[in-house]
Amino acid sequence: MLWSLVKILIFVGLVTAATYGAVMLGEMSGHAQITLAGLEFRLGPVESLVAILVFIGLVWLLFKFIGLTAAFFRFLNGDETALSRYFTRNRERRGYEALADGMMALASGEGHLALAKAAKAERYLQRPELTTLLTAQAAEMAGDRKKAEETYKKLLVDDRTRFVGIRGIMKQKLIEGDKDTALKLAEKAFAIRPKHQETQDILLRLQSEKGDWAGARNTLGAKLKAGYLPRDVHRRRDAMLALSEAKGVFDENSSIESREAAIEANRLSPDLIPAAVLAARAYIADGNKKFAARVLTKAWGAQPHPDLAAAFAAIEPDETAKARLERFKTITKLKPEDPETKMLLSELLVATEDFPEARRALGDLAASHPTTRSLSLLAAIEKGTGAEEDEVRTLLSKVVNAPRGPQWICDKCNNIHADWAPVCCNCGAFDTLTWKEPVAGEAGAPFGARVVPLPTSAAEAKIIVQPRMIDGDPDAGN
Repeated sequence: MLWSLVKILIFVGLVTAATYGAVMLGEMSGHAQITLAGLEFRLGPVESLVAILVFIGLVWLLFKFIGLTAAFFRFLNGDETALSRYFTRNRERRGYEALADGMMALASGEGHLALAKAAKAERYLQRPELTTLLTAQAAEMAGDRKKAEETYKKLLVDDRTRFVGIRGIMKQKLIEGDKDTALKLAEKAFAIRPKHQETQDILLRLQSEKGDWAGARNTLGAKLKAGYLPRDVHRRRDAMLALSEAKGVFDENSSIESREAAIEANRLSPDLIPAAVLAARAYIADGNKKFAARVLTKAWGAQPHPDLAAAFAAIEPDETAKARLERFKTITKLKPEDPETKMLLSELLVATEDFPEARRALGDLAASHPTTRSLSLLAAIEKGTGAEEDEVRTLLSKVVNAPRGPQWICDKCNNIHADWAPVCCNCGAFDTLTWKEPVAGEAGAPFGARVVPLPTSAAEAKIIVQPRMIDGDPDAGN
């Protein structure tokens, strides 16, 4: 408010001074005489003042015209001038407007419009680090993968854009299904930016699919170091990769390396069932049965599983049925109410031909939670106790349509796997296989239940589903 009043007072003062000056100038006497080309001009005080101001203005315009003419000639010569800067700013303004419009079109899903705007921006700006990327992404959206790949290759020549170019070509190769080339590009991108999370994830998936378990473990370590992975999750996944690496060593019949890798996998994650089985096999091969039993017992306490029982049986493959029943008390007492423990104990009792005790061990599992295995066990018990053939056949008919029970199921796509694997064979997801029962109606038993012919006498009564556990097959669980 005060400043506005001050400005008004200044304005009034200036007007007053100008008026006073004009009055004083008008009251002055005399004149100025100017002779130009034989013409004589007589000017009064006011006219003289106006003439001087006009003369000054004309001189100023003359100098400006001379400067503009000189700048125009320098512009034609290629020198930087105010005129050239004007055209440059105008061109940049149009270029950035086209770039902004292209980005908006890209965000809106208008690939062809974004491509046109990118071409316009490139023509005006001539800055490939900005416009080339927009062109490549617009070409991807428009479905022109060939142009997108060619455009990404232009980014490889500049150190600032090389990573973006490699990443873009890598994605194109993944879309085309060329995973070998994509893996090499992912390794190059990872070498440039080892902390880039998306590159780490893609590289880890491709390495796992390729079976490069050592490389995958290095990538997993980089994820931990970058802070993208909790330490407990890293420990489990590293154990899974070590386990897969150990399996590969077993296939190559390199016993020393296989034992070390299997034991390392179990050390990293003692509750990982396949790692425990493989470590136990390594200890058994080394003659260290005590350590094998300890590993399997600890894993059973975490989660009972038939593969653990099969490996536990393989510790003493030639023992009698009664001796096996006694030895298995080490694990059957850990989780007595677990369905897997009940079925395991029932199988062991069937092998000793103690059918009444086998029925008590099984309990009401066949009725409350009927599966191919529990129903087959009940059929074997009924056959062993001398039940009627029709009753046994009725139980066997239920086995055909009964659910298989817990299986290795991918949490991402619900695909059922016959055996554990670090990567889902259907969707390619890493560390998604869980030992659980499929949701009713989603999946059945795609691999079929492991059924053997029903025993014809009590003396022959043994396990019906998964008989390999009783036989102590050391390959159980693979």
